[in-house]
Amino acid sequence: MDARILVGKGETPQVILGAYANRHGLVAGATGTGKTVTLQVLAEGFSEIGVPVFAADIKGDLSGIALPAAPNPKLAERAQRVGMDAWAPAATPTVFWDVFGEQGHPIRATVSDMGPLLFARLLDLSDVQAAVLNLVFKYADDQGLLLIDLKDLRATLNHVAANAKTLGAEYGLVSAASVGAIQRALLQLEQDGAAAFFGEPALDLNDFMRTDLTGRGIVNLLAADRLFLRPRLYATFLLWLLSELFENLPERGDADRPRLVFFFDEAHLLFKDAPKALVTQVEQVVRLIRSKGVGVYFVTQSPLDLPDAVLGQLGHRVQHALRAFTPRDQKAVRAAAETFRPNPKLDVAQAITELAVGEALVSMLQDQGIPGVVERTLIRPPRSRIGPVTADERRSILARSPLAGRYDQAVDRESAYERLAGATAASTPPQPPSADRGWWDRAQQPTPRAPARRTDSLVESTLKSAARSAASSVGRELGRQILRGLLGGRSRR
Repeated sequence: MDARILVGKGETPQVILGAYANRHGLVAGATGTGKTVTLQVLAEGFSEIGVPVFAADIKGDLSGIALPAAPNPKLAERAQRVGMDAWAPAATPTVFWDVFGEQGHPIRATVSDMGPLLFARLLDLSDVQAAVLNLVFKYADDQGLLLIDLKDLRATLNHVAANAKTLGAEYGLVSAASVGAIQRALLQLEQDGAAAFFGEPALDLNDFMRTDLTGRGIVNLLAADRLFLRPRLYATFLLWLLSELFENLPERGDADRPRLVFFFDEAHLLFKDAPKALVTQVEQVVRLIRSKGVGVYFVTQSPLDLPDAVLGQLGHRVQHALRAFTPRDQKAVRAAAETFRPNPKLDVAQAITELAVGEALVSMLQDQGIPGVVERTLIRPPRSRIGPVTADERRSILARSPLAGRYDQAVDRESAYERLAGATAASTPPQPPSADRGWWDRAQQPTPRAPARRTDSLVESTLKSAARSAASSVGRELGRQILRGLLGGRSRR
């Protein structure tokens, strides 16, 4: 029998069937109507059936999921009304994360992991500037220059600009104006605090797919109160995470439950002012990632916040109240009503404006993936605390984390910045890696016809080596570029 998650009760119990939970979903509604509690209920439910969860905690309210609810007669009474006879307060196993490393374990990715496509989106580059950035990534790949953090990318940009004439024959012309624009965008990115995200140790995706000793899925909670104020970084980070999962997870086929479930709060930030190419990329990932066993649930105020191509992929719908005060509000109400399978007993458009806090219109996929008839539903109460944890409670939970000490200390190994800085600072010709000294020594000796010829520069010598190895690597590189060009990801070195 399939694992089931009780969401609430209308005329009938509203449940998510585990076998269809990777068909994605939507939780929508105006501010203050109960979206966060519904998100908490769903996260708890997935954890209880052994599915790990990732969720962005925009306001800190979701952090209470890590602690049991306080005894409350109202919660017990609601639990009885929806059929939860065995309701009792209980904590959900939780790991706190934070891109800035302040309220949870740091989440890091290398610059190569992000890739030029997502970086161009993050920096809001023009097509010409994005092409230059792609050239820089390609050059670093060819020369074995590790792009780990932002100073690596800066150093490689400067190196390519300084040697633009030499590199032009193989890589194309590099405009100094484009490099300058990219450098200014990187400076803005650093001022936004994003430098903390790029570095090592980089996130191991397997750490997002853990269960505890009792088999419950761990809820990975991202502290996003600061990240939310930087919508471009927030959107790009979430898209990077989905792209990495899509690239690295194997196909799963039919299963009785998902491998992982994502909740994207304030989902409109993924699409607001996004270029068409990026929206298309999001649509592709959302459409294809469910075959990897990953479910994606968007949490936002209105269905109009999402592109139609994404909205059409969301089989599970929870619609809290909307207010129809303006023409746009009225349009949102009609749009929300039209997304449900009609119920002849219910005027959906009218009901959306009349729902109380903690009520919602719910339609879940039934057997064989058929959408259920929409019902006015009382959402079940969570077992965990409603509201945030205190700073002391958060520190205590972090101290007991199964990942304590794994990501907390940054590591700065030799990469592009150190390689290029060392070559520039050296008073003698720069030395290559010790594994290939023979060609370097030969390159430093004068030819018989030109005894006074100068020694080759670092760029010229490395280009010679790259040319000799190109024939054996071109096939592998082409295949890798085709796959990662679709998603904007890069393999970790």
